[in-house]
Amino acid sequence: MSAAPISLLIAAVFALIYLARHAGAGESGAKTLVKTASVVALIPMAAAMGAPLAILAGLALGAAGDFALSRPGQRAFLIGMAAFAAGHLAYLLGFLDMGAQPSAWTIPLIALGLSAEFWLLPRTGGLCWPVRSYIWIIVAMAAVAMGLPAGYLMVVVGSLAFVLSDLILALEMFVLRDAGRKQLAARALWVLYWGGQALIGWGAGSGFAGG
Repeated sequence: MSAAPISLLIAAVFALIYLARHAGAGESGAKTLVKTASVVALIPMAAAMGAPLAILAGLALGAAGDFALSRPGQRAFLIGMAAFAAGHLAYLLGFLDMGAQPSAWTIPLIALGLSAEFWLLPRTGGLCWPVRSYIWIIVAMAAVAMGLPAGYLMVVVGSLAFVLSDLILALEMFVLRDAGRKQLAARALWVLYWGGQALIGWGAGSGFAGG
């Protein structure tokens, strides 16, 4: 078995452990380790597939964001948000290098970003401007992804899954109050988030190698 499938398998094991034991749970050292490792292990997978350096950087920044977001406190949350924002910018640059072109799908993504001004941002309090900045960065990343050539379908799907996971995260953090729904949201967003990262890493490599 080559390095890429082995790395993906290791990452998937950590991701399943996180889903089963830590999604929606309180902070702990074990949660931090498992969550971070599940994305770190995707980096050698993407590298072995031949993914562009910007995509590897995006995965690394995502792992850093996971580490920060698994720790308590607003400072850790802001650090994690900044790491993910930087990761989205790295993905955006990678997608441009992979041949992304302007796409009509930019319009509904902009509409989604604008809608957050009404249903989300009024609920975020002092985090309004950091959250607003993050929203437009991930919208830009997804909009560029939608313009990728057909050979990068996995990357497009992964990018949209990432957007959906962040949408669910926003609901979990700022809208939902019921503990059961918050737990369900935490599990759903993890599946979408980790799956999105895996699809971006694998798809950027396979599409890059094949294109």
